[in-house]
Amino acid sequence: MEYNRLIDHTLLAPDATKEQIEKLCFEAKEHHFASVCVNPCWIPTASKILKGSDVKVCTVIGFPLGATLTAAKVAECKEAIKEGATELDMVINIGKLKDKDDEYVYDEIKALKEACGKLVLKVIIETCLLTDEEKVRVCRLAKKANADFVKTSTGFSKWGAKVEDVRLMRETVGPEMGVKASGGVRTKQDLLDMIEAGATRIGTSRGLDLIK
Repeated sequence: MEYNRLIDHTLLAPDATKEQIEKLCFEAKEHHFASVCVNPCWIPTASKILKGSDVKVCTVIGFPLGATLTAAKVAECKEAIKEGATELDMVINIGKLKDKDDEYVYDEIKALKEACGKLVLKVIIETCLLTDEEKVRVCRLAKKANADFVKTSTGFSKWGAKVEDVRLMRETVGPEMGVKASGGVRTKQDLLDMIEAGATRIGTSRGLDLIK
């Protein structure tokens, strides 16, 4: 298996500099990672470097809290696409899910998917803040809204991906959707465990270490 093609080479730190983003992109290009995942302000930089390569430009929407208005997320999504993003990782409204306002959560994911069109939409559910029942519920909502992936974590909350969560997400969405494990994938064994549990994409800042 070409593990490099499963990796979203990620740098979402608020203090990331242009030099660091450029380095990330050149590394991704050299090693043929699936994508680079950067904050929206760095999309033009990444797009310029990666133009003509097999590396996608991934960005985040409503990040990292997910508590912005749906209209703001949709506008951010459309602007990100204009700037060159080809994959978009949105954060759900976690409070609305916990309030059992499934209609709100579904409508928001659906609106983002409509804004993305044929581009890839990944739905970050922030597993560390959810019960198993909530994880299953939101995965079903994401699938119903035609999202392309469900994703474990932002990497900015209590903890990141856990094998048992990836397994539960895969069991819930079935084989049709992607499952992205993000946050805390630090070793080759972590990578293998996540893939075995059902992950089809890995978000990590340690991509170079994982493919050695």
